[in-house]
Amino acid sequence: YPYKIILKTCGTTKLLLSIPRILELAMELSLAVLSAKYSRGTFNFPGAQPSPHRSFAEEVAVLNQFFGSLNSGGNAYVMGDPTKPNRKWHIYYATQKAELPMVTLEMCMTGLNTERASIFFNNSVDGYSSAKEMTKFSGISDIISEMDVCDFAFEPCGYSMNGIHGPALSTIHVTPEEGFSYASYEAMGFNPSSLVYSGLIERVLKCFGPSKFSTAVTIFGRHGLSGTWGRKLDLDGYACTDLVEQELPGGGLLIYQAFAVSAVTVVSPRSILHSCDRDLKYDNRGIHWENEETEGEEPKIGS
Repeated sequence: YPYKIILKTCGTTKLLLSIPRILELAMELSLAVLSAKYSRGTFNFPGAQPSPHRSFAEEVAVLNQFFGSLNSGGNAYVMGDPTKPNRKWHIYYATQKAELPMVTLEMCMTGLNTERASIFFNNSVDGYSSAKEMTKFSGISDIISEMDVCDFAFEPCGYSMNGIHGPALSTIHVTPEEGFSYASYEAMGFNPSSLVYSGLIERVLKCFGPSKFSTAVTIFGRHGLSGTWGRKLDLDGYACTDLVEQELPGGGLLIYQAFAVSAVTVVSPRSILHSCDRDLKYDNRGIHWENEETEGEEPKIGS
């Protein structure tokens, strides 16, 4: 991807402050921005976030300064059930023209199984001291076994990895501490017809055993070529609590699903998507799934 930059961070990193320098470097190479996407879940500790990440409205204002002049204008959405304030997906997208065909999966997981999370502690009795051992014994190496993995273990705990295979890439970040455990998984650039959506999700869940998780599938190009990607998932032990579909500029389609462990029968609430204009005024523009047979805290910016 010689013309694409992906930045993925966690904690209180001031991600958006990197934009001016990136654009300066691009200008030195006579490169111009064709599209920009920023996405994140709900911050676990929003009060601890520094400017310009104190609110999504503040983030959108910054992004519009740099990308609002693209042909599509800046488009910001908050997806998720409004009765569950801690379960939201935020996305900003702007583009100059239609995107090339691409399918991207973004997955956020919280409440990790304590036994699975213990693998990512360097000094725990049940942990593993090296990143390669964490990759192997967690099952991460089996998610997409063909991937060449570059992994890293943090002290005293935590893990991240980047994997590549041809044009496909994936990345994982794990914060294993009990009480605010979190894991993220992202994959893109793969052939959606040769990688089964539900099977991939199940392999990721096996590594972490979260009590709650969400998926955001972004599809550009002909949606019919995306196969099963984005379809409603039927997963053992989990109930789908939210399902929203939203069209994006440039021929894109975003499908967001949220899940929780199904200890009891869970009735899925009506999926609600809020779209916000540049003043971040909310209105309902959700397109909701009516038929299951019908054919995204960790901020990230890609351009």
